[in-house]
Amino acid sequence: MDYSVLERSTLFRGVTAKDLRDVLEDTPHHIQCYDKEETIFHMMDNAERVGIILEGRAQAQKAFPNGSQINVSVRSPGELIGPAAVFSNSRRYPCDVVALEPVTVMMFRREDLLGLLQKNVLMLENLMTEIASATYMLQQRLELMSYNGIAQKAAFWLLMQARQSGKDIVKLPDSVSKWAMLMNVSRPSLHRELKKMEEEGIITYSHPIIQIRDQAALQDVLSRS
Repeated sequence: MDYSVLERSTLFRGVTAKDLRDVLEDTPHHIQCYDKEETIFHMMDNAERVGIILEGRAQAQKAFPNGSQINVSVRSPGELIGPAAVFSNSRRYPCDVVALEPVTVMMFRREDLLGLLQKNVLMLENLMTEIASATYMLQQRLELMSYNGIAQKAAFWLLMQARQSGKDIVKLPDSVSKWAMLMNVSRPSLHRELKKMEEEGIITYSHPIIQIRDQAALQDVLSRS
């Protein structure tokens, strides 16, 4: 097995390949593959498993009775799926987790992962950081969804990324289409708003990079009706 993805993963960060081999020999787990658009975790199913994505990407999706859907987050190789649900009081997955492309996942049962965490403080700290970071990002996502306009959503997302990195250069997540999907807006509409902000001198857009030229003006976009 190629341990490089696991060494970079949110759970095993700081653990050497040698120690990883020992950990995986002592901890029951299995590798599972999913086809594109196959559901890995179903919303409201019992949360008994935590996964580490080894290949491909998966997306958490929240569907509503009126037919609308919010794309909550995208997980890439090395990232965890399901930890907050598994260790919550409800023990239910709050969203569907769907493969955006063929995905390979290393799965741990809850009790096996608990046993591992009890033996290794570093991994326990890594998991706590991951869950806390996911909670923070969800709060940011909820604020994003509170904006109705596409320009406001784009401005908020860009400001959020800039503040987290401390830089005025923001790299888009894969493509404008993926970015639009994350914000639940159409790609043509988002592209149109980016062009408007570029014409106003607020940003410079050269895929996949957006440079914020006027952060104050971008902040003003949030108050537009």
